[in-house]
Amino acid sequence: MLGMTEKIMSILLSGSLAYDYIMDFPDSFKNHIMPDQLHILNVCFSVEKLEKNLGGTAGNIAYTMKLLGGEPIILCPLGSNATDYLEHFKKYNIKTDYIPVDKTLLTSSAHITTDKDDNQISAFYGGAGGGADALQVSDIKEELKFALISPNKKDAMVKHAKQCYDEKIPFCFDPGQQVTAMSGQEIMAVIGQAKFVIGNDYEIKLIEEKTGWSVSDILEHAEVVITTLGNKGSVIATKDQNFEVGVCSVSSVEDPTGAGDAYRAGFFSAYVSGHDYQTCGQVGAVSAAYAVEYYGTQKHEFSLEEFKNRYGEAFGETISLEL
Repeated sequence: MLGMTEKIMSILLSGSLAYDYIMDFPDSFKNHIMPDQLHILNVCFSVEKLEKNLGGTAGNIAYTMKLLGGEPIILCPLGSNATDYLEHFKKYNIKTDYIPVDKTLLTSSAHITTDKDDNQISAFYGGAGGGADALQVSDIKEELKFALISPNKKDAMVKHAKQCYDEKIPFCFDPGQQVTAMSGQEIMAVIGQAKFVIGNDYEIKLIEEKTGWSVSDILEHAEVVITTLGNKGSVIATKDQNFEVGVCSVSSVEDPTGAGDAYRAGFFSAYVSGHDYQTCGQVGAVSAAYAVEYYGTQKHEFSLEEFKNRYGEAFGETISLEL
């Protein structure tokens, strides 16, 4: 049984805030890319749908975390076109105390194209988010139970991880796409400070390649490694045990973008309330299911009662969600 504590616990989210421009390509990328001609790659994908959405790792995680009754604290700048995002945060009562607005640059933006096989090609503009490394974890007045260090400017990720470690705030290292921007030494240093490491199976393989560490080696430094596997669920590994978590069935797959962020919101909302890893993963799976059923990363809605019922249907357990 999952019983959340009544005290609201603040979770720091160091990650990106961005506008996402999401596009659907009705074919497969592989049909238009010739592997033997990559040195002169010049392709154009004609998309069927374009939609501007609120996104970024910190924003996406915060949104679902708030739906679950949590108290996310975002540490990331917005740009001169921040109005839509700030109004959205106000609507959902998400704190903006530590989100400065840079009037000289536009908000970070991601341009994401998804093909019919759910493969994605993305381009990211840093914009105002480039100032994230000037922000300090020590400026946050609220008591922090946990932190997520998610994809953002590399320097900000490394800095905020070190500040959390120094202030004894347990955190999850979630490097995501920024694995490619970080050196093996940088990745190893942050893993050595983290309690959790999370990534999809491709990202975990990149971490292994860059560091020369296997998952078992990583677990000599961090306590938990979470590998998300898309429609195959997730695996939560500790030194002593692996927890295999299934998926929650969905009515339709409208957009896989943001499913991983929703999983993180669910997992760590349950974790800070003291629940076992299997349950945390299952809460993450249900959160992810809501996200993929809507086009955009912050469009899904649910009440705690609806979430509780869906969790019960998916995993055959009674839960009580009271953050």
